[in-house]
Order: sequence, then C-alpha cells, then structure tokens
Amino acid sequence: MVFEGLMHITLGNIVMICVGLILVYLAIKHEYEPLILLPIGITAVLVNLPLTGLTEPPYGFLYLVKHYLIDTEVVPLLIFFGLGAMTDFGPMIADPKSLLLGAAAQIGVFVALLTALLLGFNLKEAASIGIIGGADGPTTIYLTVKLAPHLLAATAVAAYSYMSLVPLIQPPIIKALTTREERRIRMKQLRPISKKEKILFPIVSMITVGLLVPSAAPLIGMIMIGNLFRESGVVERLSKAAREELMNIVTIFLGLGVGSTMRAETFLTYKTLLVLGLGVVAFAAATAGGVLFAKLMNLFSKEKINPMIGASGVSAVPMSARVVQRLAIEEDPENHLLMNAMGPNVAGVIGTAVVAGVFLSMLGG
Repeated sequence: MVFEGLMHITLGNIVMICVGLILVYLAIKHEYEPLILLPIGITAVLVNLPLTGLTEPPYGFLYLVKHYLIDTEVVPLLIFFGLGAMTDFGPMIADPKSLLLGAAAQIGVFVALLTALLLGFNLKEAASIGIIGGADGPTTIYLTVKLAPHLLAATAVAAYSYMSLVPLIQPPIIKALTTREERRIRMKQLRPISKKEKILFPIVSMITVGLLVPSAAPLIGMIMIGNLFRESGVVERLSKAAREELMNIVTIFLGLGVGSTMRAETFLTYKTLLVLGLGVVAFAAATAGGVLFAKLMNLFSKEKINPMIGASGVSAVPMSARVVQRLAIEEDPENHLLMNAMGPNVAGVIGTAVVAGVFLSMLGG
C-alpha cells in the first residue's frame, strides 16, 4: 500500500533515524571509526523504517546476519583472527613489563562494572558494560552476546564511538595525572626481536591462556593463529587475505548486525543512556589506571618509565599509542615514544580478552 510506511512510523523511529544519521555524519565528516560506525549508522536508519521485514524471523536478511553471524560469535572471532594478522607483538615481547601496563589499564573494566552494579544493572549486564573499558569492540560484542544480548546495540555503539574519541578523552586525563618532567622522560630504544621469538610467542600464548583461562581461548586462540600466519613468513597469501579481504567482509557484517539491533523499541531505553554514560567512565578509568600504575612502577624501577605509555594500555590500537607519541613530542620534539607505547597497547588487547574469559567462566556465559 502506498504511504503505508508513513502511517506506521513512530516518534521512536524518527528519533532512531536521527541517531543513525548522526553516526553517519560523524563517520563521514569527522572520520570517527568510519569502517564500523558508517555501516552501523545507516543500518540503524534502515531498520527503523516501518514494515521492511528485514529484522523479522525467520528469513529477514538482517535477522539472518545477526542470528547466524553475530549471535554465534562467528564475526567477532573472525575479526580477532584478522587483527592477529595485522598486529606486531614485537614491542611487547621486547619489553615484557608492558604486559603489566596493559593489565593495569583493565581497572577501567572493573570501575565501570562496579558503577553499573550500583546503578541497578545485574552482574551479567555490568560485566558487559565494564568490558567497554578495554576499548576493544570485538571483545565487547563477543562478551555481550553471551551475557547480555539485549544490551548489544548500546555496548557496541559505546565501545566504537569512544574508541574514535580516544584522542579527545585521553590527553586531559594524562596531563592531569602527570607532571611536565614526567611527560619528558625519554625511554631507551627497544631491542630487536628475532623471528624465532615472534613465531614462538603466539604458540606459547595460545597454549598458556588456553590452559589457565579456557573461556578466553576462542578470542586469544584466533588472534594468535592470525599472528602466526603473519610471523611465519610462509603463508603470506593467507595472511594478506586475513588482514584485508576477510577483515573487510566481516567488518561489513559486524556493522550490519549491530545496526540491526538499534530499533527504537529496544534502543530507546533508560538503560541505553546509562550504558553510553558508563562507557566514558570506563575509558577514563582505564586511562587513569594505566598512567598511575606506570608512576607506581617508577618508584621501584631503576630505568624510569614515561608514565604516559600506561595510558596506551587501553587497547584502542594504535590510536592510544599515537596519542602518547603526540603528547611526548609536544613536550620534547626529540622524544619518540611510539614503539614503547605500542607494547602496552597490544598487551591491552590480550588483557581485555583474558578479562572477558574470566567473566565468562565466572558468570556461565
């Protein structure tokens, strides 16, 4: 029937269409995580047009995408596989203490979790909200699908939106917690890493985490397999496909699947607003936790650490490391911290995945 969609549109639909268009605007105009926010935003517009049937079971296209690719964790795990093929763990291997900084930044997860509990969320919901503090979109989606699927749209949008805002969120916090002298600390150049070390690292990491935290094995296993493809040097064609063609395809499906959950009746709730607010708390606490732990390490270390690199433990790779580099150059044009910051940065990816695994083992996801 002509104009039937107009007859069924609600105020909630109109609001969500506007929200989707805002995400599209931010992705195109300001390039805020465009690879994911653009498909999420435009899909949110589409699913709020009445009577399209795209999200209706059993054969709606977007229903099939979410049900078979997102809810089954296929897409998040494939993204971790692609990330592994893109990631150089060399800086972390060269400076093992960066693992501690990556772990310290996970304090943001627990601060947000406790705050969510105080605001009335149950434990599974609070864990899904807290993991936003890890600044890792695929891990957030993976955990939320298992523990609190009704919060998927809110946690995913919060995770990816605030990841794009890392260059705005982190600098004020870093400057507030450090002195100019601390920000000018120079760190020695990292040692070269052998090919043998780079090959052994993903194998040893996968086995170790798999034995200690089995629930984290899917995430850690996929990123380490992808990384082994990269570092082995014998499957370059497969490695290239993982980091390019496969990554592009699964990112599209991730955006479509998450966007399909942003319907007015499920997204426009009081809880959604709280989740978006708690996302800021999580990112800020993670940044502060990393910086403060680096300052604590300096009390016991002969070789001083520039505490700013603790902020890069937030696993928004490589944005948070670039923020640290930019701040260092502002204070001292000859102080290049990018590689030192990349260690905690990639360590944060592992740390967030392990925390997610711990939550799953404790909460029965």
